Amino acid sequence: MSKSHVVVVGAGVFGSWTATHLLRKGHRVTLVDAWGPAHARSSSGGESRMTRGAYGGDTIYTRMALDSLPEWKALSAVSGLPIFHECGVLFFFAKEEPYLTDSLAAHRQIGIPLQTLDHGEMARKFPMIDFTGIGIGMCEPGFGALMARRAVGQLVDIFVQRGGRFRRGAVQPPAPGRDLTEITLSSGERLKADHFVFAAGPWLPKLFPDVVGPRILPTRQEVFFFAPPAGDSRFLPASMPGWADFNGGDMYYGFPDLENRGVKFAHDLHGPEVDPDTQDRRPSPAALAEIVAYRDRRFPALRGAPLTEARVCQYENSSNGDFLIDRHPQWPNVLLVGGGSGHGFKHGPEVGRYAAGRLFDSMNPEPRFSFASKSETHHREVH
Repeated sequence: MSKSHVVVVGAGVFGSWTATHLLRKGHRVTLVDAWGPAHARSSSGGESRMTRGAYGGDTIYTRMALDSLPEWKALSAVSGLPIFHECGVLFFFAKEEPYLTDSLAAHRQIGIPLQTLDHGEMARKFPMIDFTGIGIGMCEPGFGALMARRAVGQLVDIFVQRGGRFRRGAVQPPAPGRDLTEITLSSGERLKADHFVFAAGPWLPKLFPDVVGPRILPTRQEVFFFAPPAGDSRFLPASMPGWADFNGGDMYYGFPDLENRGVKFAHDLHGPEVDPDTQDRRPSPAALAEIVAYRDRRFPALRGAPLTEARVCQYENSSNGDFLIDRHPQWPNVLLVGGGSGHGFKHGPEVGRYAAGRLFDSMNPEPRFSFASKSETHHREVH
């Protein structure tokens, strides 16, 4: 059993699962984060994330989502409160389009249950949604919602219980040199290790401005929660799935009233570029007005529903939407992991398994996750 010491920087979903898989392989692992697991400013913070297998023809992500699901279920089973809500996921479209037909083909190929629904079937099954202008939908009954902050916190707790080490500290950008044998915290303390994994989310470009730089772009994202009518059970997970409205490529998505926090709405449109350290975390009136207009059109029973919560976070997409999981170009003992938003959370277990394997050359490189596939020009191709 290996006794290599690995430092993993970043206790979000990618870093925590990578640390977990490395610990399972027998390595000594130190997990470091500036503010703690899934903290309020991280891309892994907040309440809910969707887990789904539908990715059009991108079967690499369909398989990763499916293979990650048992790990999420196992983590949920040992948590005091649920981490996975199997409420299903509904995608709906104005008409048949390649994303739908390719997803259907991928699910048949891999063997994932998927139901297709016409307009009438959706209206009868999900009366809380107004399907005006919608012709077809697909439903993944075995997927649903993950409770993000709780999931990462639980995972790190188990990691520590099983012998991993967690340190709270701000890591400074590594200095150039022939080798990387230690990192320095803002306190001046140095952490030595044999190998390093940097899974720092939107902070990855700041840690490696010359290597990562604009290949990963943090953008402002806003989400809103609204109270359903008193006593109305239509918006509970037993009746309402997670959903995504493919409105000619302009996608809105949301969740049922999970654990009484309110019905969630978000617009999957990249906002302006931001600095994760300094961006204003107050929701904007313009974004709220846009969501309310959509909500009132598509969910008429929620017209006038009071806002119960709003969050401002960030995506950190790579130039093409594929993950970045590759060795540092100059330091072979350093792995960089990032580019996960806004679809990466669900894949955390498989990202961690792949990253742990790549670090020790037990996993074949996936070209789509390489530095070579990333550029400084952004055009997201993965949804």
